[in-house]
Amino acid sequence: MSSERGPGLLLVLSAPSGAGKTTLARRFVAEHPEASFSVSATTRPPRGQEREGVDYHFVSPTRFSELVARGAFAEWAEVHGQRYGTLRETVDGTLAQGRVAVFDIDVQGGAQLEAIWPEQALTIFVVPPSPAELERRLRGRRTDADEVIAARLRAARAEVERGLARYDYVLVNDRLEEAYRSLEAIVRAARASRAGAVDQAARAEAERHRKGKLDLSAWS
Repeated sequence: MSSERGPGLLLVLSAPSGAGKTTLARRFVAEHPEASFSVSATTRPPRGQEREGVDYHFVSPTRFSELVARGAFAEWAEVHGQRYGTLRETVDGTLAQGRVAVFDIDVQGGAQLEAIWPEQALTIFVVPPSPAELERRLRGRRTDADEVIAARLRAARAEVERGLARYDYVLVNDRLEEAYRSLEAIVRAARASRAGAVDQAARAEAERHRKGKLDLSAWS
């Protein structure tokens, strides 16, 4: 994909835990200089080598509440006792520069972004080929107890239901390389369309992943 400036885009990726969404997002950012992760604000303290303004905007709970009251967030949520949110000014700045802001968030947050920027948001939901494959991946991590895995699988079904109902595109991550190339095609088609052009090859690939086009009966 060209690094020349074009229409700004909000690339919203959501998925159940274990689907491979973060791997796809990180690779996309690494290979496309016009793309970067959206830097969220959070009330949690920095971890390890995390840097202010690079990994997160670290703010106090009081400051976060002030920003909420001002309507400064496009979306925010509380996760494990800490709050995370996307600042409107961050998104507006990215769009003004003609860049691609990559969001690795849940469906609820993605829907909020799409509601504010319906023309700029590109929503893609990532799923493993089946619940059985998702369970295999989660168990393969060897980091969670059985009850944690069971809870993740229940949450996954609920998130899949929301994602398939709400998002524009669905990407089945069976083979990572194929899924990544499809992701690139979807983004390429969207950016061309927003620039008033047509990328025929990219559009054909993107249309394969339009909501309702794939057989996802395994998740029914």
